[in-house]
Amino acid sequence: MLPDALTFTAPAPLVDIGANLTHESFAADLDAVLERARSANVTTLILTGTERAAIESALELCERDSPVALHTTAGLHPHHASEWTPAFADWMASAAQHQRVKAIGECGLDYNRDFSSRIDQKRAFEAQLELAARTQKPLFLHERDAGVDMLDMIKQWRDDLGDAVIHCFTGEKETLYGYLDLDLHIGLTGWLCDERRGHHLRSLVRDIPANRLMVETDCPYLLPRNLPAKLKGRRHEPALLPWIVREIAHYRGESEHELSVSSTETARRFFNLPLTEDA
Repeated sequence: MLPDALTFTAPAPLVDIGANLTHESFAADLDAVLERARSANVTTLILTGTERAAIESALELCERDSPVALHTTAGLHPHHASEWTPAFADWMASAAQHQRVKAIGECGLDYNRDFSSRIDQKRAFEAQLELAARTQKPLFLHERDAGVDMLDMIKQWRDDLGDAVIHCFTGEKETLYGYLDLDLHIGLTGWLCDERRGHHLRSLVRDIPANRLMVETDCPYLLPRNLPAKLKGRRHEPALLPWIVREIAHYRGESEHELSVSSTETARRFFNLPLTEDA
């Protein structure tokens, strides 16, 4: 159970575009997590597929009975880029055809940790850009400290790609403008709620057009640091998305309702979500 001080309800249905619900921290109480999401009016979750095991687990979750709508992405995170092989490429091409797979990714470049070599990262990313162009599914992108190379690679493919979102954007003004100039979407998380490192984002959120902005938790990561109560274990979850919306709306100078409606409309369009879903 969440403390009463952390029990939020969004003023309009929300789509959490980045939820890592296949993470082991959700194994024991996933049903309760989904129920809390529903109670918070977070009615659709896009699960994040970062490598084969996570994608397979996400697809299994998407087939279960759930109080909220579940869909997933499918891709190879740059941390795992060294695992891109011809066999994996064939498997990914097949997985991308699944009706619950709404985007290619999480894929991109991460020069902050370099868990895979930059050569391998670029090779895997290029292959997934080609897959997105071939399938015309949107891209779910990851970038850390690699804005120059990311922009350069996307520019080369932009005419062949459909929509793309920079998930969990944390970059600087110049990088943001570069992405917006390429008509990319931007996903914002609780990073903005972090007094140690999120300050610069607060002055940038007004520059993101409403029809390009989506919201996400990236749970179980990036728990907002300015929540009104302590959370034991510090595991983030979708039910806390309304708090992130409240913070973003404040810095954009708009109401929570306006942001809830616009971000959900954008997400529905971006991920081609069924109109029958509550969101």
